[in-house]
Amino acid sequence: MSAMAHEHEPLTQEERLLEGFLALDTPEGYRAELIEGDIVVTPPPDGDHEEHISSIAEQVYIRSATPMQFSGNKGLRIPRNSLSLRNHVIPDGTFAPKELRLFRGAEPWMPCRGVAMVVEVTSTNPDRDREAKRLCYALGSIPLYLLVDRQKGSVTLFSDPEGGEYRNTSTVPYGKPITLPAPFSFDLETGDFV
Repeated sequence: MSAMAHEHEPLTQEERLLEGFLALDTPEGYRAELIEGDIVVTPPPDGDHEEHISSIAEQVYIRSATPMQFSGNKGLRIPRNSLSLRNHVIPDGTFAPKELRLFRGAEPWMPCRGVAMVVEVTSTNPDRDREAKRLCYALGSIPLYLLVDRQKGSVTLFSDPEGGEYRNTSTVPYGKPITLPAPFSFDLETGDFV
C-alpha cells in the first residue's frame, strides 16, 4: 500500500499575515494587534494611562446597574470588513455583564459577542484609537466605546453601532460627567482625569 502525498493549497497573503501575527513573540509588557491589515506593536502604558483605566473600572464596579466583569488587555476578534483580515484588537478595558461569564475559559482572542463596552485611553498614537479602533469596535457591534482622549482633554462615548460605524456620539471635557446608558445606567465622573 502506498501513501499518497497531500498537496496543501498555498497560503494567501492574508493567511500568511495572520499566521505571522499570531506567531509574534512581543517583548514583555508590549502588545501586538492586527488592525485593518497592519500589525501594530504598542509599548507598555504610563501610570496616568493606567490611573484613568482604574478610575473607570472602579466606578463601573461600584455604580453600574448591572454587575460587570472587567478585563484589561483582553484580545478580541472582530469580523473582517471588505478591505482587510479579521481584526485582532486589544482594548485597554473590556466590560461584560457578570452573569455571562464571558472571560471564563475564553481563548486569548475571543469573539466580541456579549461585550457591553470597550475603553481606550489615548497614548502614543491617538488617531488609531479615534479612528481605526472605533471602526473595528463598531464593526464588531460592541454597543459602547468609551474613548478617554488625553491629548484633547475629553471623554467620548460612541454608541448604537450600525453598518461598521457608531450612529451616536457624546463628548464632554475632563471634569464633566458623561452618561453611560443601560446596562450601566450611571454618570461616569471624569474629574480624576484632570
